Amino acid sequence: MTDLVVRKLLVDLNTPFAARWNGGDAFRSAFFSALSMSFPVGEQFFMDSVRTGFKTLPEGKRAQFAAEVQGFVGQEATHRRIHALFNGHLERMGFANTIAERATARIKKQAHLDPRMHVAGTAATEHFTALFADWMLRHPEALEGAEERLQTLWLWHSAEESEHRSTAFDIYQAMGGGHRWRLRVFRYVSVIFMWDLTRQTVRNLWHDGALFKPSTWRSCATLLFSKDGMVRGNVAQWRDYLREDFHPEQHDASRSQAWLRDNTRYFTPVSSPAAA
Repeated sequence: MTDLVVRKLLVDLNTPFAARWNGGDAFRSAFFSALSMSFPVGEQFFMDSVRTGFKTLPEGKRAQFAAEVQGFVGQEATHRRIHALFNGHLERMGFANTIAERATARIKKQAHLDPRMHVAGTAATEHFTALFADWMLRHPEALEGAEERLQTLWLWHSAEESEHRSTAFDIYQAMGGGHRWRLRVFRYVSVIFMWDLTRQTVRNLWHDGALFKPSTWRSCATLLFSKDGMVRGNVAQWRDYLREDFHPEQHDASRSQAWLRDNTRYFTPVSSPAAA
């Protein structure tokens, strides 16, 4: 079990920012904006899935996970609200959020599935976000040139994603979810996640007028496909999920813990299991 603190982020997200908010870099801005556009719908799905899965557990297991699930839902609800504010600025600049539309339609189409499949999908996506989050904490230069408030938003979100990386995975196992279906859902989520993110990034670049500029794709190659890029540098950790004996806690969370310890000026705790 993990003690999860719900925190209120103390940064200004009411003031608008530029379309190329990430250091003036068109690709980095479009890519991270695409991620943000996916978050509110995705995080609502994660909350709903984990809460539903939790309710299916026998009473003894519910007691074991109650505080952690409460913290997970609280953190994800905060992420959803903050990124909705961020996305509102993108919308006012004319960026169309089609990734959220596709995700909403997919969620409705798959609503009839066994709740274990929804929790497995959440666990799979949380594996992606935890990998990307730890990469961000290793490579804060990916936000070089962005305003401090926006750098703080992304690093805080990254730290909390790493912090609660095990919750959905543990609920899936407690529900009796098996390894075979965990892998099938993970492979499906891997394809859908990357395809949707690519489409939204391309759409953002088209709107920005940067889609066909060589500098855009040089930035893409550096951010994603350099030796320790966000994609190439995470292949081994992505593969870890395929192992039958894998658990998210096997991945290092020290950077998350350090960031949350060293940056308390940027947030205030709202609730924690220790205070309950």
